[in-house]
Amino acid sequence: MDQANPFGRMASLARHRSLSGTARVRVSLVQIIQITVCAVGAYWIAEKILGHQGPLFAATSAVVALGFGGATRMRRVLEVAIGCTLGIAVGDLLLTLLGTGIWQAAVVVFISLVLARFLDSGSIFTTQFGVQSLLVVLLPAPDGGPFTRSGDAIVGGLCALLITALAPKDPRREPAGELRQLIRELSAILRDSSVALRESDSTRAWHALIRARGTQSLMDRIPASLTGADEIATFSPHFRRHRGELERLRRVAGQVDLAVRNARVFDRRMASVITHAALREEASEELSIYLDEVADAVDSLARSVMEPQQSQRDRAERAAREDLIAAAARLTPDSFGATGLQGEGLVLLLRPFVVDLLEATGMDHADAVSFLPRL
Repeated sequence: MDQANPFGRMASLARHRSLSGTARVRVSLVQIIQITVCAVGAYWIAEKILGHQGPLFAATSAVVALGFGGATRMRRVLEVAIGCTLGIAVGDLLLTLLGTGIWQAAVVVFISLVLARFLDSGSIFTTQFGVQSLLVVLLPAPDGGPFTRSGDAIVGGLCALLITALAPKDPRREPAGELRQLIRELSAILRDSSVALRESDSTRAWHALIRARGTQSLMDRIPASLTGADEIATFSPHFRRHRGELERLRRVAGQVDLAVRNARVFDRRMASVITHAALREEASEELSIYLDEVADAVDSLARSVMEPQQSQRDRAERAAREDLIAAAARLTPDSFGATGLQGEGLVLLLRPFVVDLLEATGMDHADAVSFLPRL
């Protein structure tokens, strides 16, 4: 019926676009307010305090520097602000030397892009450098002289940096949320592996492996989120006290990254073990229960990442550590009744995995290894 009614499809598409657009506005509302305040504030400062007439570049530099490129990072804002300011300054300088015109514009853009690529490898920096210098050459010079636009750009960039430093967004929120998502995904992978062992389902084992491999994009995002959070915590007086917590998140993220990689190795071997029926039914059942218990400990670790209070974080982390210590103490093939090269090897693959998780709870490597039984 939809195929015969193009108006119905158009109405459905319009509703979908409307809902998605509303969601984007709702998510970006705080950033929209920040950009508005920053642009208008930069314009007002350049016009009322510095006495510049029509300081367009103050507002545009502020808007471009803050932008909508996902999470606002201090380095990104600084990079764009410097790119805008230098582009305008270079354009002003070349305008003074060469005058205006089409060939002058071509020379300005060429020199600006060459200089931008020489100074920085970032595409954002290069683009802003070239665009701003081109606009300087093409637009009429202001009454205060060509270099007033460079001052306007500096005002806009400084306002953008100030808004970023004083932004009310807690820098811990984004990396902590992504890290919790990764840890919860690790818990789900363990539970899928448990079901695969309990049901001797090699297909389910391969699905667990595919799921573990699918976490790579999330694993790659977390370091960038932590870097951005570190920048805000360093520059913002309000959030400087959170630098210790960000360091803890970085430590947890590094160890969970290693744990996920070891989980991939385990799942790949587990699929082979199940396919070749290399593990007795009793051993598979015991190992299945064990993986569920480790997943419970991983859930506690996930809670510790997002707990708002220090006491709650410590309690959840301590619960995860105690459960993992108990799990580490059982990691010998004999504990599960695993025999044969493949069965024993499968159990032994869990030893570095559990050590990584113990280190994620704050334990150093030597102490974590000491809880493993001797073979």
